[in-house]
Amino acid sequence: MTHSLQKKIGIASLIMMGSVFVSRVIGLFREMAVAYVGGVDVSVDAYVNAFMIPEIFNHILASGFLSVTFIPIFSGYLARNREDDGWRVFKIILNSSGILLLLLIAIGMIFTPELINIAAKGNDDPEFRSQVVRMTRIIIPAQLFHLTGGLFMAVQFSKEKFLIPALSPLVYNLGIIIGGLVLKPFIGMEGFCWGVLAGAFLGPFLLQMWGAARVGMSYNLSFGFRHPDFIKYIRLTLPLMLGLSMMFSLEVLFKYFGNFLPEGSVAALNYSKIILLIPVGLFGQAIGQASYPFMAHLAVENRISEMNRLINTALRYISLVIPFSVVLIIVRQELVQILLQRGEFDAGATTLTASVLVFMLPGAFALSAYTIVVRGYYATQNTLYPAVFGSIAVLCSLPVYWLGMQWFGARGVALAVSISVIAQVVLLYMLWNRRTGNRESRSVYYLYAKIILIGIPIGILAEWFRQWAFAGTESIGFAKALWICFFVGAGYSLLFIGIGYLMKIEEIKMLIQKFLHRKPLL
Repeated sequence: MTHSLQKKIGIASLIMMGSVFVSRVIGLFREMAVAYVGGVDVSVDAYVNAFMIPEIFNHILASGFLSVTFIPIFSGYLARNREDDGWRVFKIILNSSGILLLLLIAIGMIFTPELINIAAKGNDDPEFRSQVVRMTRIIIPAQLFHLTGGLFMAVQFSKEKFLIPALSPLVYNLGIIIGGLVLKPFIGMEGFCWGVLAGAFLGPFLLQMWGAARVGMSYNLSFGFRHPDFIKYIRLTLPLMLGLSMMFSLEVLFKYFGNFLPEGSVAALNYSKIILLIPVGLFGQAIGQASYPFMAHLAVENRISEMNRLINTALRYISLVIPFSVVLIIVRQELVQILLQRGEFDAGATTLTASVLVFMLPGAFALSAYTIVVRGYYATQNTLYPAVFGSIAVLCSLPVYWLGMQWFGARGVALAVSISVIAQVVLLYMLWNRRTGNRESRSVYYLYAKIILIGIPIGILAEWFRQWAFAGTESIGFAKALWICFFVGAGYSLLFIGIGYLMKIEEIKMLIQKFLHRKPLL
C-alpha cells in the first residue's frame, strides 16, 4: 500500500469516523428521546417492530449494499476514462430499482396487517398489532429515499468525496428526534415514525441528490435492461437480495424472538443494540466505508496483495474494540442510567437493559471486523460467496437464538447475537485468507489473542474493583454515575495501554504516537 493511498484512506477514515461519532451521539439522543417518551412500554416494542417489514423490503432491493455493488462498476468506468458511460449505467440502475421498490411499497401498504401477523407472531395482543400496522405504514415509503440516496452516496464515494455522504445519518436522526418530540403530545410514539419519513427525505435523499449533482450527476428517465453492466449489477446484487446477511439477521431476529418474551423485552434488546453499535460505528463502519472505494480500485487493478495489507491493517486497529467493549460491560449499569434513565424510562428499565447489554457487547468486535472482511469479497465483485455463506450461517444460528430465548430470556437472545456474529466473521475471514493467499493474516490472529489475553483479565479485575469500591450504587445520581464511568474507564484504559506497551504490541505503540502527533489512524 503506497504512502499516498495510505494518506487518502487515513483522511477519509477521519471524515467518516467524525461523521459516525456525531451520528452515534445524535443516535443516542434519538434513543434517549424514545426512552423518555415510551420507556420499555408496549408502544416502544411496537415502534421497534414497525421497522421489520421496511428492513425486509430494503434487503430485497439490496439498498444497504448499493455502495458495495455499484462502486466497483462505476469505478471501472472512471478508471477507463469513460465517466459518461458510468452515469448512463447509474440512471438505468436508479430507474429500474426505483420502479421495483415502488411496487413493493404499494404491496406492503395494502398487505401490512397480514405481513405483521407473520413478522410479530410471538405477540398476539390486538392493540400491539394495531400499533405496529399503523407505524409500519408510515415508515415503509421512507425506503424509496434510502434506495435513491444510497446510489447518490455511492457515486460520491467513487469520486472520493465523503463529506456530504457523512452528513446523511446526522440529518436523518435529527428528523426522527424532532418528529418524535414535537408530535409526542398529539400521537405519542407515532411521532417518531413521521420523523423517520421526514428525516429520510431530507438526509439520505435531498441532501445526497445535491451532493451527487455536485460531482456530475444528471438525470433522465432512461432504461436499458440489456446493458451489459446492468446485467452485471443484477448478477452481483441478486445473491444479496436472496441471501441473509449478518446485519440483516441481527436487525430481524432479535425482534422476532423478542416478541415471544414479556413486554419490554424488544425495547430492552433494541436499546442494547444501539449501545452495541457505538463501537461498531466508530471503528468498523467508519473504516469500512472509508476504505472500500480504495479496495475497489485495488481489486480492479488486480492488486490483491495490497488489498490484503489494507484489510489486515484495518482489522488490527479494530482489535481495540475489544477493550472498549470490556469497559462498557463493566460500567453497563451507570452507562444505561446516564444515557436513558429519564421520563418513562425508570430504574427497573435501566436494570433490565443493562442485564441484556452485558451479553450483547462481546459481539461488538466481530460486527466491526465484519464490515471490513465482507467488503473484501464485494470489492472483488464476489457477492455470491458471502451471500451463500451468510444464509447458511443465519440458518445455523436459529437454534442458538431459540435456546437462548428459552433458557435466559432477553439475555439469551443477546448472547445468541454475540455467539453468531463472532462465529460468522471468524469463519469468513479464514475463508478469505485461504482464497487469496493472505499470509499476513497470522499476525492478525496473534494480535487478537494478545488483546483478549490482556483485556479480559484486566476487565475481571476492574469489575471486582467496581463492585468493591462502588457497592450499593444502583440508585445513584447522574453525576456519580458519570464519575464512576470516567474513573473505571480511565483506570482500565491506562492499565491496558501500559501492559500492552510493555508487551510490545505494535499497534498500541503506533496508536499512542499517532494520537500524540494527531495523525490519521491508517
